Amino acid sequence: MRKVIVLEFMSLDGVIQAGGGPQEDTSGGFKYGGWQAPISDDTLGEVMTKQMTPPFDLLLGRTTFDIWEPYWPKHTDIWPGAATATKYVASNTRTSTDWQPTVFLSGDIAKKVAELKQGDGPNLHVYGSANLVQTLMKHDLVDEFWLKIYPLTLGSGKKLFTDGTIPAAFKVTESQISPNGIIIANYVRAGEVQTGSF
Repeated sequence: MRKVIVLEFMSLDGVIQAGGGPQEDTSGGFKYGGWQAPISDDTLGEVMTKQMTPPFDLLLGRTTFDIWEPYWPKHTDIWPGAATATKYVASNTRTSTDWQPTVFLSGDIAKKVAELKQGDGPNLHVYGSANLVQTLMKHDLVDEFWLKIYPLTLGSGKKLFTDGTIPAAFKVTESQISPNGIIIANYVRAGEVQTGSF
């Protein structure tokens, strides 16, 4: 069975929008695009190199795919895995691309991702894709979170965890803090939320 692994760069207040550049995603009037660059460091780079090494396939929302499509095919020297991975794209509007291999998923995305998880192949890595991630979480389809938590707050923007997230317990499998204060932590699903009293 394949796992769905969500890899996100996020602020302390949970914002995942437009970390890569000023024009990446300005929806909702977001004005802090590119917030990652001033804080990223070599330790984060080493972790990303490891996490971006195949085998994996990609599961992406349409907006993230639209941002990546003109960029990554020209930068295979940086991330060759993005070229060879099958890119599953949740979209009711896109049906074709020159960036192959790509499969567009429309309709009941949760059902289609559940079917993908049951099939053969490498794990499915999700980057960005805020709306898709919300759908995956609401349908209990996320197995792991690989988070990079930056030491800043943004106040507004698309967030990783919102109302409607299914309660779930996780355990940390790897963690470290980079020299610039980025908390790098991997979480794996660990059953249901337990309650009690002191």
